[in-house]
Amino acid sequence: MEIYLVRHTETVCAKGICYGQADVDLVTPHDAIFEKISKQLPENGIVYSSPLQRCLKLSNYIASQKKPQSLTVDNRLMEMNFGDWELQNWDEINPEHLNPWMEDFVSVRVPNGESFEDLHQRVVDFIENEIKFKNDTNIIIVAHAGIIRSILCHVNGIALKDAFQNNVAFGEVIQITLLATNSL
Repeated sequence: MEIYLVRHTETVCAKGICYGQADVDLVTPHDAIFEKISKQLPENGIVYSSPLQRCLKLSNYIASQKKPQSLTVDNRLMEMNFGDWELQNWDEINPEHLNPWMEDFVSVRVPNGESFEDLHQRVVDFIENEIKFKNDTNIIIVAHAGIIRSILCHVNGIALKDAFQNNVAFGEVIQITLLATNSL
């Protein structure tokens, strides 16, 4: 089975702004970038997408070009919920809350949000209940850096605390090949 992990392209958020589940738009024009991404993907398969517009726009473009078996929007593929920090400048977040999270982003929850462990549980649930049994088809997952890092940690046996060793650029396509004997 081939899995293609696709990160959305650059957003309109200024550098230094915390956004996770905030539904921010993409920088335009993006058609040329979308076309470049689409050329890296197979002609058939199943497309899964985060419901946030920065992923959904790219997923819809891919679906229009590749004619997949299906396009499924799945809330488990949403970026991390940054709760009270959504759309705030990282430098303006209260250090009393930010510092403990920075020291242990894996298990410390953002106020009114989630931890990386919470995100990872969603990802594992998605893999175990959606992807695991689709051995005979290509899978395209259009999502966010946090989701892709979580998948790569899960597949490669990397500790969540080391998730950021998985660099994931805007518009990047990462291909994972899994044999029927491999386990997600």
